[in-house]
Amino acid sequence: MNPTVNPAMNPAVNLNSKMNMNVIGLLFGIGFGGFLAAGNLHEYDTIHSMLRLDDLYVYFMMASAIGVSAPLLWLLDRRRINTPFGGELALSRSKPEAKHFKGGAMFGLGWAIAGTCPAPALVMLSSGAWLSLVAIPGIFLGLHLRERQQMNALGGTGHAGDGEHRELQPTGSC
Repeated sequence: MNPTVNPAMNPAVNLNSKMNMNVIGLLFGIGFGGFLAAGNLHEYDTIHSMLRLDDLYVYFMMASAIGVSAPLLWLLDRRRINTPFGGELALSRSKPEAKHFKGGAMFGLGWAIAGTCPAPALVMLSSGAWLSLVAIPGIFLGLHLRERQQMNALGGTGHAGDGEHRELQPTGSC
């Protein structure tokens, strides 16, 4: 009789599990990138037409994605479905606060200026759009500055979080 393998105790199983997660993430990323490219959501003019309300099809695409995913996620959460990676699906919920609106306004401003957000910026890069060479470093610079601001607000000690799900540890690079 074979004993049950505990993945936490077996580094080979853990490595294999992480590689499987990375492969699945890569495949979903490629599929998502294909969806963005097919919808021309990586095109600067498409985003600006949407933001100027000249063309509403991007809003309809977003609404259809929400209309499909929201009821499915609600159903999966209600049934306490386990993910393919072994954990229970746990959706986080938070009440809207001022920081959410400020963050949304900052994101929208960056989206309006650059005509892109993180995922379409990578699709822009793969399609040869030179604007992505400005947008992608700008995204990472914004992430770094936000983390630095949070850590400085705490005096470089303690923990800061993204406001929702994870904690940031001081890195000494502030």
